[in-house]
Amino acid sequence: MKNSAKYYLIAIAAFATVAIFTSYKPTTTAFGGEFVHIPHVQASDDFWFAGERIPVENFDVRERLERELIVNSYRHSHTILNLKNSARYFPIMEKIMKENGLPDDFKYLAVAESDLRNATSSAGAKGIWQFMEGTAGDYGLEVTKEVDERLHLEKSTRAACQYLKRYKERFGTWSLVAAAYNMGPTGLRNEMESQKMTSFYDLNLSDETNRYLFRLVAIKHVMEHPELYGFDMKSEQMYPPLDNYALVSVDSSINNLGEFAKQFGTSYRMLKVFNPWLKDNRLTNTKKKVYDIKVPK
Repeated sequence: MKNSAKYYLIAIAAFATVAIFTSYKPTTTAFGGEFVHIPHVQASDDFWFAGERIPVENFDVRERLERELIVNSYRHSHTILNLKNSARYFPIMEKIMKENGLPDDFKYLAVAESDLRNATSSAGAKGIWQFMEGTAGDYGLEVTKEVDERLHLEKSTRAACQYLKRYKERFGTWSLVAAAYNMGPTGLRNEMESQKMTSFYDLNLSDETNRYLFRLVAIKHVMEHPELYGFDMKSEQMYPPLDNYALVSVDSSINNLGEFAKQFGTSYRMLKVFNPWLKDNRLTNTKKKVYDIKVPK
């Protein structure tokens, strides 16, 4: 009798275990997408970046790209925020890139560098494009105690366009431009000369730079096809452009930006949201330089 009860309980436990596992469904996000898509790159697939095809018929290239697709498709919180912010920033960036003759795929470089935020790196690079202070000055961006134009979206994007185009003249392909942006032009040139190779895909670089271009391609693919990766973003969930403002030209000092904001019916907080490049609560302008300040309406 005791043995019968024992076997009965074992049978019930086994049945319950099977029932639990057979009723399991893929995890869903708050947006209703099912994470059942596991990226797999085939030799016949077509991936492009900045008008250049990624040679995925090479197994090494294929596996490196697949790694970044898997890694970047499961950065859920980052991807959701990047998708939301892309509606705010990409139209501005794309317009400037077109005006400057730069492939707009490089907007994904800004995603890789900063997640489309005015971030500060441990090395001191700042802004969406992560300019170091010295490089910023070389490309006409003002950096002082009160002003940091690395945080100015339009100006820093124009500077990034010139920076990247200069690398294109030096290295010839956009894949090498991306590598140079990550590791620096001198280091890249030294490796090319040492390894006697001229293609990014034939070079053995640092782990970070080896992965960098593939990371850009993966970010591009996920953000262009979010539904494949379970990100069901509706237009109303995206962050709207900050385009409801008036430009106020200033050629003198402002002693208190809070008082300046109140004159236009807004707050210091909103002034900073629209003008993150204004670092302090004042603007000293003894040289009578003209600054265009966005004043929200």
